[in-house]
Amino acid sequence: MNHLLLIHTGGTIAMSQSGSGHVMPSEVNPIDATLPKATDIANITTKHFSNIPSPHMTPEKMLELAQFINQQLTQDTYDGVVITHGTDTLEETAYFLQITLGAPVPIVLTGAMRSSNEVGSDGEFNLITALRVAQSDVARGKGVLVVFNGEIHSAFNVTKTHTSSVDTFKSVHFGNVGMVTKDHVLIYSQPTTKQPKMISTITKRVAVLKVVAGMDPDLIEAVLALGYDGLVLEVLGQGNVPPSIVPALELLVERMPVVIVSRCFNGIVQDVYGYVGGGQQLKEMGIIFSNGLNSQKARLRLLVELESGSSQAVMEHSFSFQQ
Repeated sequence: MNHLLLIHTGGTIAMSQSGSGHVMPSEVNPIDATLPKATDIANITTKHFSNIPSPHMTPEKMLELAQFINQQLTQDTYDGVVITHGTDTLEETAYFLQITLGAPVPIVLTGAMRSSNEVGSDGEFNLITALRVAQSDVARGKGVLVVFNGEIHSAFNVTKTHTSSVDTFKSVHFGNVGMVTKDHVLIYSQPTTKQPKMISTITKRVAVLKVVAGMDPDLIEAVLALGYDGLVLEVLGQGNVPPSIVPALELLVERMPVVIVSRCFNGIVQDVYGYVGGGQQLKEMGIIFSNGLNSQKARLRLLVELESGSSQAVMEHSFSFQQ
């Protein structure tokens, strides 16, 4: 029987609803009561890494988690790793592990939208299916996966799409890569991955701003004044900005890398338009075009590249479609 490592980080899956109706962390993780039902899946070793709501997660904690996983895989032999996590930032932690870890076994993240004692709680089902995926041979070599509501998603593409639905995680560009049925773990798409870059510390800061019609340049200027090391900009449509912020961007790109993603939830940025503020001008300016990442993941990608000391050319390649 396979040996799986189960790591708890907190989140709704580790919480209970109080008498007043508010969902709060529990001292004893209620999801552990599910484990006796998983004895036929694998031998499971449980580690409690943290017990925090996912809005309390930071890139520094993500790095600690990556290092913790590396340490555990060095100390013992595991066939897969399952991580329980709050849903608000689950996609960010999954993607961070994707670009830093490079583990030789499946890494699967899951969580819950309803706490342990709410009607219709989904934590037990999600944990059982995640464990089944992690021990499956078909999950090997697929990068970091997110398993939720019976679907399997790539960390690169998955995002939280609904504030409360148990069917919240979706891969808006390419669809989920597989599914979990009553009897089978099916992966019918091969996520492509790049060579990970493990870093030792996080000292850089990357800002994220969203472009809106008639945007004033002062927020762009503030990124430099506040000492940030990079900027991810959610731009309009296929890769365009109002002319009002072009001069500020021209100054900023001389001092730090600027990555653009579209504020549209589907599609990619391209240098299509040739007017002032259009993609052609931004490309010629030296702005880096992302490959369909959302802004929160692009921020993590840029953080890792900055910590790695990557050149502009390397950064551009890291955001290319050869993901």
